[in-house]
Amino acid sequence: MKEKKTDIVQDENGRVNVLASRIEVLITEARTKVVSFVNTAMVYTYYEIGRMIVEDEQGGEERAEYGEKTLQKVSERLTDKFGKGFSVDNLQNMRNFYLCYSKYETLSRISSEEHSTPQFTLSWSHYLKLMRISDPAERSFYEIEATKNHWSLRELERQFDSSLYERLALSWCFITGY
Repeated sequence: MKEKKTDIVQDENGRVNVLASRIEVLITEARTKVVSFVNTAMVYTYYEIGRMIVEDEQGGEERAEYGEKTLQKVSERLTDKFGKGFSVDNLQNMRNFYLCYSKYETLSRISSEEHSTPQFTLSWSHYLKLMRISDPAERSFYEIEATKNHWSLRELERQFDSSLYERLALSWCFITGY
């Protein structure tokens, strides 16, 4: 009899372990999705903040005066309400993000729901790095590769620092004779 009771306890512990493991996987996946959703929502929010700044800026204010006065006041108000993350430098980054990604869009990147908003697939940190690339074709290459290959920011930086785009372009020219 003792052996059967031990078998039952072990079987019950095994079921509990399997159930707990399945629940742990579910929770981990949900947390990953939440983080991804929050990152995506923040990128879209920063794009819209940039758009608002640009539209306000084009309302007649001089650029230098606008940058010194308006962004400083907006920064102070947002920082008071939401905490850090809304410095003048960050607001300027959001402005630059909008300018960078509203100019060079292709039809494939435009969301079907909102015809004027690009689809963003990477984190804000990725876009801060990508915005520093002046050549739109090169920037697009790294964005596509980072998305397709799920590059972390560190991997994107490593690939950029190793001049992957230029090396592939040179290889293509060598192979094709261009």
